[in-house]
Amino acid sequence: MRRISVLMIDDEEDILWTVKKSLEVMGNYDVETVQDGKKGFALARKVRPDLILLDITMPKVDGFEVLRMLKKDSVTAKIPVIMFSAREDEEAKIEASQLYDEDYVVKGLEMLILKQKIEEVLKRRGIL
Repeated sequence: MRRISVLMIDDEEDILWTVKKSLEVMGNYDVETVQDGKKGFALARKVRPDLILLDITMPKVDGFEVLRMLKKDSVTAKIPVIMFSAREDEEAKIEASQLYDEDYVVKGLEMLILKQKIEEVLKRRGIL
């Protein structure tokens, strides 16, 4: 089985580290992390990951704007994106859905559930 590449864009270093280590230990994942939306977009264009985990609340460029950028760019438009946020409000979920995210996950859930959600998206997209 080939390794799955995941790009995680989040401004919280401890969350990046925890999710990266958990996914790499639990599965066949290579996780790259970045703490800035613009840098995350540039890295997505460069490495073309199988999936992106994207936080909403970040300084400078928020996750919604990064998602807009990703979906408007021909290089990154087809990369599935799971919003990974502390925001639980319906408005955030609706906005993410309108911008074509694949799923919306609230931070704090168990890592096994996050892994399952990632695998569901990858299967739906024919990547797994």
